[in-house]
Amino acid sequence: MNFIVLGAGAIGCYVGGRLAAHGQPVCLVGRPHALEPIALRGLQVTDLDGFDRTVPMSALQLAATLADAAPGADSIILLCVKSGATESAARELAATCAPGTPVISLQNGVDNVVRIAALAPGLNVLAGMVPYNVVLRGAQVHRATAGHLQLQRDAVTERIAPLFNAAGLATTLPPDIRAVQWGKLLLNLNNPVNALSDLPLRQELLDRDCRRVFAALQTEALRVMARAGITPAQVTAVSPTLMPHVLRLPNWLFTRLAKRMLQIDTTARSSMWDDLEAGRVTEIDALCGAVVRLAAQRGMAAPLNARMCELLGGPRQRLTGGQMRQMLGL
Repeated sequence: MNFIVLGAGAIGCYVGGRLAAHGQPVCLVGRPHALEPIALRGLQVTDLDGFDRTVPMSALQLAATLADAAPGADSIILLCVKSGATESAARELAATCAPGTPVISLQNGVDNVVRIAALAPGLNVLAGMVPYNVVLRGAQVHRATAGHLQLQRDAVTERIAPLFNAAGLATTLPPDIRAVQWGKLLLNLNNPVNALSDLPLRQELLDRDCRRVFAALQTEALRVMARAGITPAQVTAVSPTLMPHVLRLPNWLFTRLAKRMLQIDTTARSSMWDDLEAGRVTEIDALCGAVVRLAAQRGMAAPLNARMCELLGGPRQRLTGGQMRQMLGL
């Protein structure tokens, strides 16, 4: 199998790097400024569990476009672009890949597969969920939190899951990937809180005001999901319905009950924080925006998630947890 990572950012470089370190053929497709450090030094892949391997350039292919990567009959596309680039990537996939080519979406959000399939109907588009935070700095990519990849069950994923596991990418095939995606979206509602707070993830989660904002966004989303008949899957040690209650606990109790949640590298931040710092469009529309759209479809409002869309859609802001609570009326 030939793995082509379309979108060589943090997630793409980590997944592709682990596969390449295990001897699999991998081509990273990305912007020249992102690939240049790797072309010079290879790709160093590390994680919080102590894994540290440098993949030499001789074990990787780099390409500026999917056409340059020349996908063939044995290619599997791992789509890792941000949700805002899904439609342009889908057009590129449709123009470049043969009918039936497997495309596995390793993206945040719940509607990327539908959007890709609409623009590239001949491809075998499958959903995936990446649970962990990954940081990319030049030619080093680092997994900063724990978790298992979850992929939509299909003949393709049944074939590659053992390979992923052997490469150190712990992978499962859940019975309902849609429920998993909504469960992950609930966790991703912390991304805008982290981005606005300008704090590392661990420090932000130790701020009770920030956690209260996160909990309020989750509570609102859970109410909308319940109206829509969606039961989100449990993707952490705490069930989705209990999570908001745990987040609202005072620090002395939260730190005791949420030890696994706090097992994060001290420098890790959300990808949305990275996007704000770089002046890029964030994924807020794929996260809080998805809650707002689902609410509208059910004749409801989701004012808290809508307000976060407004805050992340305007000029760059830095807000304390208390300021965020005030702006959301909490």
